[in-house]
Amino acid sequence: MNHSTKIKLKGKLKTYMQMVLLLGILLAFVDVWIYTINVKAGIILSCFVVFYLVIGLVAYHSNRPLVVNELISFATQYGQIQRKLLRDLELPHALLDENGKVIWMNRAFAAVVQKEKGYQKSITALFSSITKDKMPIETDETEVEIAYNEREYTVRMKKIPLEGMIENSDILESDEAYSGFLIALYMFDETALHLALRENDNQSLAVGMVYIDNYDEALESVEAVRRSLLTALIERKINKYFASMDGIVKRMEKDKYFLVLKKQSLKKLQESRFELLEDVKTVNIGNEMAVTLSMGIGVGGLTYAQNYEFARTSIDLALGRGGDQAVVKSPSGFTYYGGKSQQVEKNTRVKSRVKAQALKELIMSKDRILVMGHRLPDADSFGATVGIYRIAKTLGRNVYIVMNDVTPSIEPLVEAFTSRLDKDEAAIINSAQAIEYAGANTVLVVVDVNKPSLTECPELLKSCRSIVVLDHHRQGEEVIDNATLSYVEPYASSACEMVAEVLQYVDEGIKLKSAEADCLYSGIVVDTDGFLSKTGVRTFEAAAFLRRNGADMTRVRKMFREQANDYRTKADAVSQAKIFKDAYAISICPSDGVTQPTVIGAQAANELLGITGIKASFVLTEYNQQIYISARSIDEVNVQIIMEKLGGGGHINAAGVQLKDMTIEEAVELLKDTLTKMIEEGEI
Repeated sequence: MNHSTKIKLKGKLKTYMQMVLLLGILLAFVDVWIYTINVKAGIILSCFVVFYLVIGLVAYHSNRPLVVNELISFATQYGQIQRKLLRDLELPHALLDENGKVIWMNRAFAAVVQKEKGYQKSITALFSSITKDKMPIETDETEVEIAYNEREYTVRMKKIPLEGMIENSDILESDEAYSGFLIALYMFDETALHLALRENDNQSLAVGMVYIDNYDEALESVEAVRRSLLTALIERKINKYFASMDGIVKRMEKDKYFLVLKKQSLKKLQESRFELLEDVKTVNIGNEMAVTLSMGIGVGGLTYAQNYEFARTSIDLALGRGGDQAVVKSPSGFTYYGGKSQQVEKNTRVKSRVKAQALKELIMSKDRILVMGHRLPDADSFGATVGIYRIAKTLGRNVYIVMNDVTPSIEPLVEAFTSRLDKDEAAIINSAQAIEYAGANTVLVVVDVNKPSLTECPELLKSCRSIVVLDHHRQGEEVIDNATLSYVEPYASSACEMVAEVLQYVDEGIKLKSAEADCLYSGIVVDTDGFLSKTGVRTFEAAAFLRRNGADMTRVRKMFREQANDYRTKADAVSQAKIFKDAYAISICPSDGVTQPTVIGAQAANELLGITGIKASFVLTEYNQQIYISARSIDEVNVQIIMEKLGGGGHINAAGVQLKDMTIEEAVELLKDTLTKMIEEGEI
């Protein structure tokens, strides 16, 4: 077929081809003007114009088909060149349909995926991480990081709409609603870049601090002449351990070390779960007390100074959680290792006296005192608030206990306390009233809790400038960070024990009413399970002080007598317990018809520890559309780190968590999966 009869030129090329004819017409107009000047000259020019136009017309009509054919030939060759360039392009490239099916690939892509030409399966079959939701269906372009055959790629996908192409096509047509598209896929090999970045990251420095938790106590347990040897052995073990990790250790004080090591070495420490924590306990030259360490490490900060701040935060958290553990802080959060030992009680009460004087000065500087514990208050929380109430009253300040709901377990205590108040004395207020009282001239004292979200009224923490925290729970990531005075001692049996000690140093003439002494004594009794767990010398000293101030064990015991139905429910929870992996008792406590199921669940967990071979017990209770888990142990398992995996916390041998949006059966399976994983990884 003759293309010249079907195809017409247009645009600049058409104008260029017609230029000869246009110039001939211009000469004709000039010839008319020449005639007015000289007729002979006009005749000569007319002959030339005619000759010029004839030659131009012949050339135009004869050359136009040649030009068109050459253009078509060039376009064909140009398309072939483009196709060859795409086929031989070193960048892996493929075309997908809108469902992700491969419809074309170049040689580089075929070499990467090791498939022959004509492969037309889904891209997900090649790269499992490229699922349909990661394709550019809603957006114009997407990127996905993938690993394939030990190489790392950035896959970029771009949507190519077909609507405009079909509108200009002579062989296809579509309705107005057509919105089909293709997907152009490109693979960028970034293996070398990622290797370089990882190597650079591995060589970055981490900063750490290593503290000996019980340095003085360990030295006192050996003969004087052997103390220097014990110190030397501990230091040698620390230096040798970190030297093997290509780290640098420098002793800053007798029991404190500064550590610098590469991030790559830190990963090895984490993989071994900081085996130095257990290794240092083997140092024994006659010392009755095993040496324990606390480590705080900062990594991943933008500067070395930031890593140092991370390390300081980590070591504070490790000590606040009871020591004998390592805490690693990075921009993404905290990671905990160890924490298997119960913290040793300090025999000295110097810290209590110092904190008591600081508390007294703070209370004396303000006119109003607010005291609050945690939500769903128990005997320890309420007893501690009563102790602070008595301190503030003795110092002549207006004081109020913030409590929204009186739980059934503390009703006898609250009734006994309020019945001894003066007629015009309003000791207990709710959160709304407390917020009205809050201000610059108010001290807020928080007891038995150090997590803002668990306090009776979290808004108060923002409304008061002066905040005091007294707690015995091991700290987690969430802490009251704007406290003016913080006294957190995980070794203490209860908040009531701490408040009873503070009471003795605030004012020599302080006198407790018998009902107030009962409240404090009750808190100690409940948190120690009748002086069976977490008790030390100072626990009994605090109890003796309260007995001298009128606390009566008989009255306290009567207050905590249970309803018959509650007792049966607890017995059912104990009898229905299942033993998991021969060491963990798991049971479900019914909540129907029970006044306070969470308390019954905690009591059942304590009872289950009486079974031979049980390392830890877990009782689940469904209450207020949440699943409460009470976890208890004696000394073999740290239940705090187990509960922290689920989002809770607590003590090394008494912890808990609240789970939402799941059934109690799902919670049991989650608990079992967590225990299994932690056992496999050596965490418990």
